[in-house]
Formats: sequence, C-alpha cells, structure tokens
Amino acid sequence: MKVTVRKTNNFTGHRDCVYALTGSTGQYFFSSGGDGMVVKWDLDNPDKGELVAQVPTSVYAMRFIEDLNLLVVGQNFEGIQFVNVDKNRVENSIKTGDTAIFAIEKVQDNLIVGLKSGVVLILNIDTLMPVKRLDYSQDSARSIAVSELRHEFAVGYSDSKIRIFDLSTLSIKNEIAAHTKSVFKVQYSPDGLYLLSGSRDAHIKIWNTDNYILEESIVAHMYAINDMAFSPNGKHFVTCSMDKSIKVWDYSTFSLIKVIDKSRHAGHGTSVN
Repeated sequence: MKVTVRKTNNFTGHRDCVYALTGSTGQYFFSSGGDGMVVKWDLDNPDKGELVAQVPTSVYAMRFIEDLNLLVVGQNFEGIQFVNVDKNRVENSIKTGDTAIFAIEKVQDNLIVGLKSGVVLILNIDTLMPVKRLDYSQDSARSIAVSELRHEFAVGYSDSKIRIFDLSTLSIKNEIAAHTKSVFKVQYSPDGLYLLSGSRDAHIKIWNTDNYILEESIVAHMYAINDMAFSPNGKHFVTCSMDKSIKVWDYSTFSLIKVIDKSRHAGHGTSVN
C-alpha cells in the first residue's frame, strides 16, 4: 500500500527538546519539553503559538482532557499541574514525589501516572487523591497504554518488562519479559487484538492479547524507539526514534511502508521524541 508523505508546516518556538505532545479532536494541540513551556498551537497558524503555562522544570508527559478543557502536565520532580487552557493558568497541582513523570493516561474519572521511581499512581481527577499505588518495579514506568475493549492497561518499564493490569480491580494480570532494554512505548492496536511495544533495543514486538504470546519481533530502527501511534483508521502505525527518523508501518502485515527523515522529507535533525 502506497503512502504519500509531505511536510506541511514547522511549529517553532521551544528553546529546548520537545518531549510531550497532546491534542484535541479539533483544531489545536499542545507541546512541552525541556524548557518547561506549555504551548497551544493552531494547526492552521503554525507561527502563532500561545504560551498557556510556564513550569520551572522539564515536562516529559501531558494529557489533554477535552470534556473538562483541562491540560494535565507532568512537571518533573514537582508533580502534576492542572492547567485551565481558557484562562491560561495553573488551577491545581498534586505532589507525586521527587521524581520524573514519564506517562499520563486518563481512564474514566482517574489518571494513571507512570513515575521514574517505578511506581504507577492511580489518581482521582475530581478529588486529586490517590486511589491506588502500583509498586511492581524499582525501575522507571516509562509508558502506559489503555484498552477499554479489553478492560485492561499495560505499563512498559525500564526493567525490560511489560505488566498488564485489570482496569476495575487494578490487580496485575500478566508480566512479560518483553525486551533486552527499557520498554519506552506500549500501544494497543485499535481493534484490541495486539499490544505493540517499542524499546531502547530498537525492536518492535507484537504481542497477541489473548495470551500475550509473541507474534513478531522486528528490528525497526538503528537506535531507541521513543514513541508509537496508530492512524485514526487503524490501517497504519508510526514509530519514531533516536535515529532521527519516523517510520510508517502497515498494520495488516507489520511491514515497513515509508521512512520519513531529514534527507528525504526535510524531517528532524536529532532524536524524534
């Protein structure tokens, strides 16, 4: 299947690495990173970024909650900030310990937060109180993926393992010795049939969610795989890497379709986070 790629815009203004992106279903998305600037961007006006908050430390994880018009910002070593994007101000915060925050996901009324300490915190959005603390590793909880179809969520850790948890009971269902190095990304396929993982070992691994048996292992990049996402129609997924490239894959065959990089598409000159 042929895929055509063209660069449409550059969004410039950050003064350090961009680590976190999150979007709405409409016209806007948000970015943050090493400079602590939280910026709102209009897809049609790339030169008009709007600063909605400035936090004093770096940001690795954010999540926009559209129905509340609330941006959840993981401020490393300080905790979680809740930013009202209408008023451009931090309205609330919660301390999560003197540690980096690598992942934030929302499920119903709760946030699932992955910390460098290895702890996964479940927090109630309304009360900002902890619901549960999942303490299964002393190595970083790097990535979280939720499958409401399967009523579970997966966490990728720096101990090279993936752990699967039940959404209702928050009990552990499975533990997979997945990679040889840190698991930087876990992602369920939209149909719930597979869990994909990407690692510092540069491999993509595809796990059958019926039994979490390995279906396929792909040497996908030259260096660490930092992130992964599916297309809205579920036909493709993309990976991005420390090797400065983005790769487009066919979901039905797990085959590589396109490489997006600096030489071919005026892409990034450093790690794609």
